[in-house]
Amino acid sequence: MGDKANAHPGAAGRATAADHPASVRNVVLVGHSGSGKTTLVEALALTAGAVNRAGRVEDGGTVSDYDEIEHRQQRSVQLSLVPVEWDGIKVNLLDTPGYADFVGELRAGLRAADAALFVVSASDGVDGSTRMVWEECAAVGMPRAIVVTHLEAARADYEEMTRICAEAFGGDDPDAVLPLYLPLHGPQGPDGHAPVTGLIGLLSQKLFDYSSGERKESEPGEDQLPEIEEARNRLIEGIIAESEDETLMDRYLGGEQVDVKTLIEDLERAVARGTFFPVLAAAPAADGARQGLGTVEVLELITRGFPTPLEREAPRVTTVDGKPRELKLCDPNGPLVAEVVKTASDPYVGRVSMVRVFSGTLRPDATVHVSGHGLTDRGHEDHDVDERIGALSAPFGKQQRTLSHAIAGDLACVAKLSRAETGDTLSAKDDPLLMEPWQMPDPLLPLAIQAHSKADEDKLSQGLSRLVAEDPTMRLEQNQDTHQVVLWCLGEAHADVALERLRSRYGVQVDVVPHKVSLRETFASKSAGRGRHVKQSGGHGQYAICEIEVEPLPGGSGIEFVDKVVGGAVPRQFIPSVEKGVRAQAAKGVAAGYPLVDIRVTLLDGKAHSVDSSDAAFQTAGALALREAAADVKIHLLEPVAEVSVLVGDEYVGAVMSDLSGRRGRVLGTEQTSGGRTVIKAEVPEIEIGRYAVDLRSLSHGTARFNRSYARHEPMPPQIAERIREEARAAS
Repeated sequence: MGDKANAHPGAAGRATAADHPASVRNVVLVGHSGSGKTTLVEALALTAGAVNRAGRVEDGGTVSDYDEIEHRQQRSVQLSLVPVEWDGIKVNLLDTPGYADFVGELRAGLRAADAALFVVSASDGVDGSTRMVWEECAAVGMPRAIVVTHLEAARADYEEMTRICAEAFGGDDPDAVLPLYLPLHGPQGPDGHAPVTGLIGLLSQKLFDYSSGERKESEPGEDQLPEIEEARNRLIEGIIAESEDETLMDRYLGGEQVDVKTLIEDLERAVARGTFFPVLAAAPAADGARQGLGTVEVLELITRGFPTPLEREAPRVTTVDGKPRELKLCDPNGPLVAEVVKTASDPYVGRVSMVRVFSGTLRPDATVHVSGHGLTDRGHEDHDVDERIGALSAPFGKQQRTLSHAIAGDLACVAKLSRAETGDTLSAKDDPLLMEPWQMPDPLLPLAIQAHSKADEDKLSQGLSRLVAEDPTMRLEQNQDTHQVVLWCLGEAHADVALERLRSRYGVQVDVVPHKVSLRETFASKSAGRGRHVKQSGGHGQYAICEIEVEPLPGGSGIEFVDKVVGGAVPRQFIPSVEKGVRAQAAKGVAAGYPLVDIRVTLLDGKAHSVDSSDAAFQTAGALALREAAADVKIHLLEPVAEVSVLVGDEYVGAVMSDLSGRRGRVLGTEQTSGGRTVIKAEVPEIEIGRYAVDLRSLSHGTARFNRSYARHEPMPPQIAERIREEARAAS
């Protein structure tokens, strides 16, 4: 690992196609927004010789955050792949956004990776959302390591940060989270801050000085050895505790000196198994420098300690009709199974799909089967099509570098898969297979939009379908009740990016309008009405009279029509006409323009004319009768009520419950869960939780989650109902 006496000085060169899964490492970088993930990726690329100066590829541009939206917002908003080569190993670095609105990109990165680097800022600490991602990785046994950044900050304290990391990530075993290095400080500045200029290897007891811009190794002075002894002994005990050699701890405690090579081998095995989580430090290279502090150590941890794709459990695969299929572990010669982990649109190339190959070998110009199932609730139709893939490439900033193939375990970008969406499976044309889609958070922030102009209206549908195909954390809804086009997002920043992409990528300008919930109307009590539609003019007239009785029904009953006409007062052929007129008027509403529901309409009597009565006349009479019945009785406005389940840390339970009560919510109960969290179940009117995705994040500092489902419609409080009626009257 980076602690070896003869560390590899760096390997220049571009990412190439891997020839064996053992020579690939797929690593996702995780951390809160501003923790330094993108800066670390660029520093690692510089050290590996893939860029000519910090963050720059040979022909200009940065290796990560190259999207125009990212430049404008000054933060990552999408998953980026940066392949580099180190010591003969291809390292696919997956840079993820840290902002909560783009958690879908993070989940895609976790799906594509075999190990995770958690990037934490020495000046900011570990936030709640980062802890939650750590727990997600722990649940699936993903190997992890921690990299501490922002060591140049005046209040940065590396030793204290390693303690915080052990506390935050160690759980019941804080000795499983330990530093591999101590900081080597330079001269103290005028402000009293001594910058970190190098690292002290705890296992090898060697100094790695980066102050010259390149890593220089030397022996520590006698006065420095006592400084590292305590930390070194603790690290050795932590490594030995994870050793497969059960006698090693007894021998060590008995005074036996354990060989450094043995310790490093045990450390690498424990990291690959996901039972030991080393802490490292890194900083970008100074201007003109070739290596950033700690970057060699991080690259060596990745290449020597992180698992190969061969060590990852084979994914669950079925045939397209759902029959289980056994898949051999990461076999380049096996059946083709690859997954689209990200979809993007390039203005020159078209649609580009980032693909992780789990089995077989992907080659340019091959015809593959594209399967997408299980996301119909997000506006994605199930699909099974054959497509010919275009060129294979490895991304590097805005450039796409051609690959000859992509074997099992590797990542590549595929051009011109016109039907492939994020989460789809690519397999052989004659052996179509399907991978189970990964779990995505539900988008719970509604964004109601309409085309800005007629020209935009013509392009809106296609632009929205492409947007949703790229991002499975967006859901498109064509609300039949409110007649609104609603794009459901994860948060305000997510919504902003969606609108910007519609404008810049697809040339569609839209206006955001207030989101409407699906209100209903119903009768508060029994009423009667008479519909009289009699008109005489030259030729045929119109004649229809009907008398009805309306009574309320329990919620969810809809509209029930009952015929109690006797003696043929209304001819049999016109009774369906009355019902049609009643239902048409109910759909339009009788008070504020919302659909009328949960009533029984009974046709009691009426009159007809042998010549002038008609289907249209009795439809009109039925509608008039319903309106008259509504005029003599109180009409309730019904609002949709959602059942809400909030998962929140115990420290925020009181604040969340108080907030729910302020939204006219009824708390149904709480349930304690693991990890110091509580599930709060409540029923809340939907009109009160339109922005709850944003408000809950603020209330809980980004650590709470919630889901919602429709429960029922129920009467709205009179004062709120009256306000809505006034707004409806003003609009009409």
